[in-house]
Amino acid sequence: MNLNELIQKVEKARLEVNEHLIVKIVAVSKYVDSKAVKTLYEEGQRAFGENRVQVLEEKVNNLKNLPIEWHFIGNLQKNKINKLLKLNPFMIQSINSIELAKEIDKRSNKPIRCLLEINSAKEDTKNGIAPEKAIDTYQQILEECPNIKLQGVMTIGAHTDKKEEIIKSFELTYSIFEKLKKDGAKICSMGMSNDFELAIKSGSNMIRVGSALFK
Repeated sequence: MNLNELIQKVEKARLEVNEHLIVKIVAVSKYVDSKAVKTLYEEGQRAFGENRVQVLEEKVNNLKNLPIEWHFIGNLQKNKINKLLKLNPFMIQSINSIELAKEIDKRSNKPIRCLLEINSAKEDTKNGIAPEKAIDTYQQILEECPNIKLQGVMTIGAHTDKKEEIIKSFELTYSIFEKLKKDGAKICSMGMSNDFELAIKSGSNMIRVGSALFK
């Protein structure tokens, strides 16, 4: 699938929900090199996501003349925080504990946009806050971490072929997002290459698509 095809599919799903819904595409570039990122950038894509700090560093350096909006979407280890902050990412999508939020807050010398990652499928293999703790954790971060500018929530859909299970995990995250709007939540980041249409129909306004774009 190329960028235009993806945009058409996003448009179709978006219009089925609400003509006023705007869905942002983050191109996940973890499996491709800097050249492929540059090509997609030239086609009009601006936001790119990486899940490893070292790979992000390499691409930021290779493409520093392009004003790319970099999103960090992976599990962030505490020993990589300083390196990530030096790269000045546009957003960290994967705050998955109050401890991580506090560490980033302590080490950052300026506010940084972040999303709270929710493990809405309650799968042991996934990172993220348990759904029932998400609202309290979100509010705690807002109160205790002045350098963390929470913008909303992120989740990974249930890892299954059962459509209804995937939808259930998205709808749960969306219901939490709705409750957090009063706390300033604007972004509900959910949906990847295999399930972004289901995610958009469940209310997602940001999708993270990699393999479908870079095949």
